[in-house]
Amino acid sequence: MEQEVNRPTWSRQIEFTLAAIGNVVGLGNVWRFPYLCYRSGGGAFLVPYLLMLLVLGIPLLHMELALGQYLRRGPVQALAKACPLLKGVGLAMMAISFIMCTYYNVIITWALYYLFSSFQSLLPWENCNNTWNRPNCTDHITNSSYSSTASQQFFSYKVLDQTSGVEVAGTLRWELCLLLLVAWILAYLCVFKGVKSTGKAVYFTALFPYVILVALLINNMQLPGAMTGVQYFIIPDWEKLKLVEVWVNAAAQIFNSLSIGFGSLVAMSSYNAFNNNILKDTLTICIVNSLTSILAGFVVFSAFGYMSYLQSIPVSDIAVDGPGLVFVVYPQALATMPVAPLWAFLFFFMLLCLGLDSQFAMVEVMVTSFMDASGGAILRYLKHKEFVVLAVCCAALLLGIPHVMQVGIYVFQLMDHYTAIVSILFLAFFEVVAICWIYGVKRLSQNIEEMTGKKPSIFFTACWMVISPVLVLVILVFSVIQFRPATYGSYVYPTWAQGIGWFIAMASIIWIPLAAIHTLWVLPGSFTEKLHKSISPFALDKTSKHPDNFEGMNNIYLDNTVVTTVPLSEKCPVQTYL
Repeated sequence: MEQEVNRPTWSRQIEFTLAAIGNVVGLGNVWRFPYLCYRSGGGAFLVPYLLMLLVLGIPLLHMELALGQYLRRGPVQALAKACPLLKGVGLAMMAISFIMCTYYNVIITWALYYLFSSFQSLLPWENCNNTWNRPNCTDHITNSSYSSTASQQFFSYKVLDQTSGVEVAGTLRWELCLLLLVAWILAYLCVFKGVKSTGKAVYFTALFPYVILVALLINNMQLPGAMTGVQYFIIPDWEKLKLVEVWVNAAAQIFNSLSIGFGSLVAMSSYNAFNNNILKDTLTICIVNSLTSILAGFVVFSAFGYMSYLQSIPVSDIAVDGPGLVFVVYPQALATMPVAPLWAFLFFFMLLCLGLDSQFAMVEVMVTSFMDASGGAILRYLKHKEFVVLAVCCAALLLGIPHVMQVGIYVFQLMDHYTAIVSILFLAFFEVVAICWIYGVKRLSQNIEEMTGKKPSIFFTACWMVISPVLVLVILVFSVIQFRPATYGSYVYPTWAQGIGWFIAMASIIWIPLAAIHTLWVLPGSFTEKLHKSISPFALDKTSKHPDNFEGMNNIYLDNTVVTTVPLSEKCPVQTYL
């Protein structure tokens, strides 16, 4: 297509690598991996973690990058070509990216609030002498269910001003609403020019967090008690490896941290040069992501050790994961450090950079999918791609407003629980089925050979055929078995709220059966013929009635002649339409 010929590419290949690293290296590396490692056997957890990286993370990331780069399409169009019957997986990826970007930017909003609150000599969460503090406030961590720390009360009663539950909506938090607008403006400025602006932004947003992480580590390791915390993080407990849950947690962590199934890496790789070395990018992204998680573990647990020393309590009473780590526990550690405002500013600026990288990757999924699906028709109404990006950002901003009301934290926790835990595993399983089993390992290997000149090794083909699909299925089954309804601290959501959570989960999953029905409806022939065609790659392209609708073809416009060619792996003759 003309769109195919004119598709933009990254100015430099390093820009794609940095953007992909920025996408996969996010807040989960800071608030999830260290705690998971501590809870699952310390240094012993690295054994299942690295093994799952080898047989699950690297092969599936290689698969997604190869598909996007070869077909030069975002997840919606790429999955429609690879497996028409499961084209809904691409639509589901777009849906889940949109749902997540509506609430993920709220984390950036909180980080901005803390960032601006750091510009004072006495940090506002440092003591209990504030108007928002309750009588049960304490300056020290305690096991008492009655007391709560100064940093916990700052987050709950000052930043969020939260209500008693999801049943009570409360009012709009105007400070957070304005910061949410700022967060979306920042995201827009990083994405509005497509890969050209994203490629420039990632030089800073992807690299600067490492400067701050290293600075925090150097500072923390000089504090008393730091080594005690580090020992909790790294000393192996080999008995833990006998638990199946530890291995499933390792696989799930690899899976989620590499953004498998979100569609963002498919969208990003679709802007690569056709002959780009995918394997080099795959290994770079995976290695940097894992090393970042380990580095973040040292930073977090050295701070936990310092707090343990100051307050004479075990590290196990301090260690938490999720937003509570970065907005409650770690700020409390920052408040006791020398030059506390400086370290607080650096820490929350790091969170801002980590969040922005992941945020504009999700926006890019939406924009790329819209542009690919419309074939440029959307530009007849919005004129410029910048307006398409603006429309996506404005829609997500409006849908994010409930998160900056007093009830916001309950809405956030509900959406995150049912989107990030439930939906993504189903999407990933069907993505693996569509690409590895229906599109086929043989065809995928031919695509990679056509792009790079080398076939993937037998290791990759074995993982794609058997190991990775089985592991994804195991993760899915265990996640369903271990699934627990959403909670926030001690608060249990009412039944009607859990129902809304399942509705949110289905908002993405439902596209898989709906699109399958649509595919069977539009394909010609008997039901048996429709079913056979639906699992034949590029079948939807071959049913198009006009050459301009051959979405899987490479069309070249020569005066009034359209020369349409299919990908070489399809081995179909070139067709010329006058």
